[in-house]
Amino acid sequence: MDEPIRSERDASQARVSAGAAGARPSLTAVDPATGRPGRSYPGHTLEEARGLARAARDAWQGWRRTSFDERAAPMRAAAEVLRRRKAEFAELMTAEMGKTRTEGLAEVEKCAANCDYFAEHAAGFLARRPVDMGGTATSSRAFVTFNPLGVVLAVMPWNFPFWQVFRFAAPTLMAGDAAVLKHASNVPGCALAIEDVFREAGFPQDLFRAALIPGREVGALIEDDNIAAVTLTGSVEAGREVARAAGGVLKKCVLELGGSDAYLVLADADVENAAETAAAARLVNGGQSCIAGKRFIVVGGIREAFERALVAKMQAYAMGDPREAATKLGPMQSLKARDDIHDQVRRSLKAGARLLTGGEVPDRPGAWYPPTVLTDVKPGMPAYDEEVFGPVAAVIAAADEDEAIAIANGSRFGLGSGVLTRDAARGERIAAEDLEAGLSFVNAAVRSDPRLPFGGVKQSGYGRECSELGILEFVNIKSVLVQG
Repeated sequence: MDEPIRSERDASQARVSAGAAGARPSLTAVDPATGRPGRSYPGHTLEEARGLARAARDAWQGWRRTSFDERAAPMRAAAEVLRRRKAEFAELMTAEMGKTRTEGLAEVEKCAANCDYFAEHAAGFLARRPVDMGGTATSSRAFVTFNPLGVVLAVMPWNFPFWQVFRFAAPTLMAGDAAVLKHASNVPGCALAIEDVFREAGFPQDLFRAALIPGREVGALIEDDNIAAVTLTGSVEAGREVARAAGGVLKKCVLELGGSDAYLVLADADVENAAETAAAARLVNGGQSCIAGKRFIVVGGIREAFERALVAKMQAYAMGDPREAATKLGPMQSLKARDDIHDQVRRSLKAGARLLTGGEVPDRPGAWYPPTVLTDVKPGMPAYDEEVFGPVAAVIAAADEDEAIAIANGSRFGLGSGVLTRDAARGERIAAEDLEAGLSFVNAAVRSDPRLPFGGVKQSGYGRECSELGILEFVNIKSVLVQG
């Protein structure tokens, strides 16, 4: 694929073709379960994408003056559209990136709930805040107000093709901004479907537009005068390129990048419950999630019992037709992604890791990979040092709590983390004070939620999405003092 800037991970199974510079690209989705080509979509040239940004800014000029009630009405309507068309959208996700039907339906519902949440709370989050300047003068007052910035460019991933978009779009539009979406090239149908949701819900025609452009055009679009800011969910490499482009023109950016989430399995953990949480954390979205649990650091003498329990829980996620409601594990998003994961597993085994289950490529069409558990994982192995973006769990031994924390924090990533223990107070202390991550959950799998700030530290990026803190990322926080 010809994209130096990628949305989330290499969407290499999508077929993107273009002629000379400036020619119109064509995007063809490929069904990961079968390897068969799906629907093709005409893309946009860079000039057409710039035209979409210009149209979005024109629509923003009126939208920025609307009241929160006027914004909330179409946002609630968007939630209704999502719920009414959820079966259609779940099937679209399955066809383009292999998501199971069950997870697809849940993803659409989560998007709808997010729309409802910000429709209800945006006015309170962005209400003017009075500031006490002291003194006794009654003719002076000061306050902080939150004004829209303009058009936000979103470079979004394939792995949650609806949720990632609505996670940024609902607060952004409720804040009075407009949006242009550059989605991953293997989910073009999802990009256009989301644009249609906002249009059907009654938002202004050009307020939210999808630009079907290759990644190599993103830098030029960031530099366009009609773009005010940019948000990206993607790889570390993509984050560096977007940050470089945005920094070059002094535009705000929010980056949610990779993760190698560590879960501490303390010596007092309930082994069965810990293994169930670990398997659910590892295999969410087929393991293709930045906040999926990837490293399970086991303290003390429960390691063998935890490994047995984890293998059993992982094996219960049998591969199957993603369109069947009972299926818990579908294909990976592309053959290349599957092969990259298998290469990481093989290199880890060659370096001394032991295979407890899985680890073999099935002899069948499509991008399939089984639930896999590695143990004796140590520094220098891909399963220890790298982000493994698929259904592969790495078990790492630690002598005590301090060593477990040091191993968890030794990663270059810092997105999610977890603590599994019978002592909730102990787990809370470790999660709140010791783990270097943007999210730390105790006795639960890490997940995103509209009510909780979402984002990371270190090479997992910067800035926050969701919650009050997320909606504040793309507004002008302005101080006003009025005298007389």
